[in-house]
Amino acid sequence: MEPIDIGLIVSGGLLVMVVLGMRVAFAAGLAGMIGLIWIFWAKAGYDPSRFGKALTIAVKTAGQVPHSKVSSQALSLIPTFILIGYLAYYAGLTKALFEAAKRWLAWVPGGLAVSTVFATAGFAAVSGASVATSAVFARIAIPEMLKIGYDKRFAAGVVAAGGTLASLIPPSAILVIYAIIVEQDVGKLLLAGFIPGAFSALIYGLLIIGMAMTIKGFGPAVSGFTWKERLVSLPPALPIVFVVLTIILFVYNPFGGEAWGTPTEGGAIGAFVVFLMALYQGMRWSELRDALMETAKLSVMIFTIIWGVLIYVRFLGFADLPGAFSDWITSLSMSPMLILICILLAYAVLGMFMDAIGMLLLTLPVVYPAVMALNGGEAVTAAESTFGMSGPMCAIWFGILVVKMAEFCLITPPIGLNCFVVAGVRDDLTVQDVFKGVTPFFIADAATIALLVAFPSIVLWLPSLA
Repeated sequence: MEPIDIGLIVSGGLLVMVVLGMRVAFAAGLAGMIGLIWIFWAKAGYDPSRFGKALTIAVKTAGQVPHSKVSSQALSLIPTFILIGYLAYYAGLTKALFEAAKRWLAWVPGGLAVSTVFATAGFAAVSGASVATSAVFARIAIPEMLKIGYDKRFAAGVVAAGGTLASLIPPSAILVIYAIIVEQDVGKLLLAGFIPGAFSALIYGLLIIGMAMTIKGFGPAVSGFTWKERLVSLPPALPIVFVVLTIILFVYNPFGGEAWGTPTEGGAIGAFVVFLMALYQGMRWSELRDALMETAKLSVMIFTIIWGVLIYVRFLGFADLPGAFSDWITSLSMSPMLILICILLAYAVLGMFMDAIGMLLLTLPVVYPAVMALNGGEAVTAAESTFGMSGPMCAIWFGILVVKMAEFCLITPPIGLNCFVVAGVRDDLTVQDVFKGVTPFFIADAATIALLVAFPSIVLWLPSLA
């Protein structure tokens, strides 16, 4: 049996394990180990006396993966970004953001829901975790919306959808993971997420305003805030701006010259700044302990998925499945843009059965080389490429599209994680209520993805300056 055949069989087995409910990390690690043993034993001609040697080689091959990849300096960004989010909550930045957004935006139709979206976008700028963003605003924003007559399902949907913005707006853990897997510049990818993230928030806001203007009794506006009250609400929210600027300056120096440091250093300094803010706000020892424990739990979960999937990725390399898939994709007679759209639609379907991080880790080793081949290769220039952009820029553009699809998966039934988090925080909501509430946001996400595909400059303008 050829290695490619072994790769297809093992990959099929992996999908079966995931659909049956096995955790992605363990399913990928098990599939990778079985695949490596199978390939090395096949090379030995299936000689029973050489099975032990094939097993030893497979174990050594798999054992090199976790340390060699996870010891990468870039991955240290993940726990610092997550810690920033939890510390920001205890520093009171979430309440300050929501209050400022409410005083400035609540006067528009559907104003409180619009305020929630932009407050979650602001919090996303200091939090790398969508789940944490959804959990925090489920406690803060939903009671406010219910108080003035919002439907509880829609209120929950606003929070769940708004929480997904943390996937795109830096600091973003998923963007860091993408950069590591495809070996691209972390700093440029983080920069690329700013405008599409803000653009997504704007589309959400316009959707809510449109619904409020066309549906009677939907999302009443809130008035009565004076200009003085609005201006007074800004200073408590300014630390968010300071943290964002700190991270940007360590990724890209808008004043010219080299950046002030690496993204890793920017993440660490950002966490330290928010820590000082939390201390100033009177954070107790128990709250610091909770922030550190939650950061550790979420970081360990992400790193465990990475370990398991990287073993599977090592197996894919021996099976040459990525190369075969790239050759098949480029041989199709369809338009390259149509193939790209089909790939994005496939991500939407996969997101119904897998969590966002696991989905990206499992698919990128196969899909990414195919997309780069469609564009003309890693080293292609913009003039020679299919999509009108150089290889590195195509990698950034595709990364933002894929992460946007991962956002979509966070609210897609049956395992949309943000929806489960919101329902878990609120006793008066079921998961079914939250899934019904996020339904209108599917339209907004589809429109956003279509615009990002049609106008790549939305994604590429900022990183092109770096």
